[in-house]
Amino acid sequence: MLKFKNHNKRDASSRRHSIENSMAFSKAPTELINRHKRTIEVDEEQKQNQFLQWARLILPWLTPGELANVSLTCRTLSQISKSITLSRSLDASRSVENFPIPFHNAADKTPYAYFIYTPSQIIPPPCPAQFPPRQFWASTNAAADAESNSSLSRLGFDSVSLVCESDESESGCDCEECFEVGLGDGVFGCPCFSGLEDVGIVSECGPSCGCGSECGNRLTQRGISVRLKIVRSVNKGWGLYADQFIKQGQFICEYAGELLTTKEARRRQQIYDGLASSPRNSSALLVIREHLPSGKACLRMNIDATRIGNIARFINHSCDGGNLSTTLVRSSGSILPRLCFFASKDIKEGEELAFSYGEIRARPRGLPCYCGSTSCFGILPSENT
Repeated sequence: MLKFKNHNKRDASSRRHSIENSMAFSKAPTELINRHKRTIEVDEEQKQNQFLQWARLILPWLTPGELANVSLTCRTLSQISKSITLSRSLDASRSVENFPIPFHNAADKTPYAYFIYTPSQIIPPPCPAQFPPRQFWASTNAAADAESNSSLSRLGFDSVSLVCESDESESGCDCEECFEVGLGDGVFGCPCFSGLEDVGIVSECGPSCGCGSECGNRLTQRGISVRLKIVRSVNKGWGLYADQFIKQGQFICEYAGELLTTKEARRRQQIYDGLASSPRNSSALLVIREHLPSGKACLRMNIDATRIGNIARFINHSCDGGNLSTTLVRSSGSILPRLCFFASKDIKEGEELAFSYGEIRARPRGLPCYCGSTSCFGILPSENT
């Protein structure tokens, strides 16, 4: 009997070890499965983060149409596209200017106007690009600013060099502080003040002058210093409005865009005329003629802000002259002047900014004018480019 009992004990012990081993083996696959799941979840999270990084890097370069198409592909890209659209509508200047310049539209569902932003005149590449230029436009942080400022140069666009590169040809003052009139005791007036204001030309200190950026004779070189907004109406489309009270004489902005040859300006104007019937295809090609002091010559400048420009491209025409005056500003030693806008009268907050496009109406069946002034001609000015 004892041997029988011992045999039973051995059997029971063997069965117990067998059950424990089977339980251990049954736990092993579960742990492996859970570990595999955790690995998959980590991989998926990394892929998702990489996807988001890619999307935030690529999508800001897209046009509105491209952005709309991408937003239809998945919920994540739709959310990112909406964020980019909102960011674009909050600042047309891509944080380049001192204040954000938002879009406001109660006329239709267009959130913003798409164009390439430049704060100054630029020279397009000699050969037309195979693809249209693009610019990073998504947020208002410093990284986006640097990306926006450098994107044009990478595409072959150069800023206009307004001074001669030869040291012998450069001119400028040596003033630490610039005064228009001498103060006596050896303090003389700054030579950069030209005294040509009577003929519509203002002279400012230039890059080769000894004074700094805070010089009082660099009024138009410090960017836009008043708050503005871009508002869309049913008849006129987008327009530039004051978002604060602006005193008479305050600087508003310069007219920035592509500086074209007369041949290229005429070629583009023919294209714009063919598209003029559509309100979504309004052009912003401005021809400036500077009559030199001798009266025997005229300097012509063609600035096209249709594709590449600043917020001046949104300033509409007014047959009564509007509330803005135009002035040619020439920096010391510069070859070409800049067209700058100043307030010709006190401007109330919410008032539209406007100036006269000219007096010539070469096309009897030109585009209708909706300026609303008592002296409205009913047709926008036009002339042969």
